[in-house]
Amino acid sequence: MRRRALLALTAVLPATAAAQQAQTAQQFLQSIYDPYRKADFKGHDYTQPRRFFTADLAQAMERDFREAKARNEVPKLNGDPFLDAQEWQISSHAIATSTSADGTQGAGAVSFVSFGKPRAMALTLSRTAGDWRIVDIVGANGSLRRLYGLR
Repeated sequence: MRRRALLALTAVLPATAAAQQAQTAQQFLQSIYDPYRKADFKGHDYTQPRRFFTADLAQAMERDFREAKARNEVPKLNGDPFLDAQEWQISSHAIATSTSADGTQGAGAVSFVSFGKPRAMALTLSRTAGDWRIVDIVGANGSLRRLYGLR
């Protein structure tokens, strides 16, 4: 009887793990986008990009921030990368995610209303060392990776 229970549990665990990974991607994006609904939220500190982005994108962003500061110029990213905007007034948002079978890659679709106009962002995600990071964000103004000359 115990063996049957263990076998049944073993069969359920992979499905449960996959569901938890999908939820984790969802929670990651919710942790980014939910604060924007607060009227006094000024945006995330994306000048510390390693918290949100994969290593190659974070390095490109950090390099651009340093070089722009040294030249006393505005960096390539001149707005909030999560909303593709400099200003916002978010009245609603929805987030949907999907993950690969092995749980290492994901995608997110974020739709929101800002200043009464619908907007959408597509995100590519990667799970590294147990944490989700953004590989790319694509909005109406283009791809964040392309902004930095990354493929």
